[in-house]
Amino acid sequence: MRTHWWKIAIVSALVAVVVIVVATKGRTSNAAASPDGGTAAAPVAGNPAAPPEEAAPAKKLPKLLDLGAKKCVPCKMMAPLLEELAKDYKGRMDVEFIDVWENPEAAEKYGIKSIPTQIFYDAEGKEFFRHVGFFPKEDILAKFKEHGIVF
Repeated sequence: MRTHWWKIAIVSALVAVVVIVVATKGRTSNAAASPDGGTAAAPVAGNPAAPPEEAAPAKKLPKLLDLGAKKCVPCKMMAPLLEELAKDYKGRMDVEFIDVWENPEAAEKYGIKSIPTQIFYDAEGKEFFRHVGFFPKEDILAKFKEHGIVF
């Protein structure tokens, strides 16, 4: 029986290359991945080796949380207003919408009885006001101002 030594050499070389690629790829992707499965945050300026935990903490902002549903009529009326507030006050106010028909646990968590419900929070995360139903932009801004939050 004649052995083709060159076939064995080629297969061995290919196996070695695959092992090296897999080992290198595993180290590279593990280094760049964060524990939650996402990619790692950018290094801190001036210290490229600094871990993401040393980055400056996120600025605390007042928040408007709107709990409603995408198919409810007053909620639909709120949608463009919320988008406008989010755009106009980006970096100064957080605006969040939660669809309680898609996420019924949120309705329970926030004690929602009717939609839409807007919940107002100060920069420390303390709730200071709730409103049920459509709420105009001017009234939303006035409510924040009434509590000393001016944008």
